[in-house]
Amino acid sequence: MIKVAIIGAENVGKSTLMNALIGGKVSEVENLPGTTKGIIRRRFGKLKIPKSMKNPLGGADEFVLIDTAGLFDPQRELRGKVLSEERFREILNEIVSADVIIHMVDATVGLHRGMEKLHHMLKFRYDKPIIVVINKIDLVPRERVEEIREVIKKRLEQEAIPLSLVTYEGFNDLLERLAYYAQYV
Repeated sequence: MIKVAIIGAENVGKSTLMNALIGGKVSEVENLPGTTKGIIRRRFGKLKIPKSMKNPLGGADEFVLIDTAGLFDPQRELRGKVLSEERFREILNEIVSADVIIHMVDATVGLHRGMEKLHHMLKFRYDKPIIVVINKIDLVPRERVEEIREVIKKRLEQEAIPLSLVTYEGFNDLLERLAYYAQYV
C-alpha cells in the first residue's frame, strides 16, 4: 500500500486533484478557502495510469490518497497559518506518515513561504519524496508559469510539473512521476 498526501496552501486545488486521480467526486470542491476542514482519506486499487506505461506501480496494488486542509492562507505570507496549532500538528503527522507527497502551488499566487519551509522539513528531516506541481496554469500567462518554475527550482531545488485540472495539461506527467516514486516505496 502506498500512501500519498496532497498538500498546499488554501484553495490551490488539492481536492480537485484528489477527485481527478480517483476519477470521481470524493472531496468537496468549492472556490472558497477552507472547504476541506481536516483530512480526507480514500483507499482505492488503481490510479488512472496512462496506457502507454507498463506496470508502473512496481507491485503496489493499492493507493491511499490523503487530501489535507489548506495549511496556509495564500494571501498572508507572514503568520499565514489558518489552523489551530493542534489541528496543524494532526495534519502534519498524517503528512509525515505518507510515502509520497504532492506539493501543490497555485500559479495565480506563487510559492508560499510557509509551504516552502514545510517542504524543506519534509524533504530533509523526514526524507520524503515530493512531487511539486504548479496548478491553475490555465489562468496565467506562460511566462508566469516559467517564473514560478524558476523560483521553485531555485528555492526548493526541484523541477515542478505545470498542471491544469481544467484542461488536464500535465496530468499524465504527474501520474508518471507518481508511478516512478511508487516503484521505490
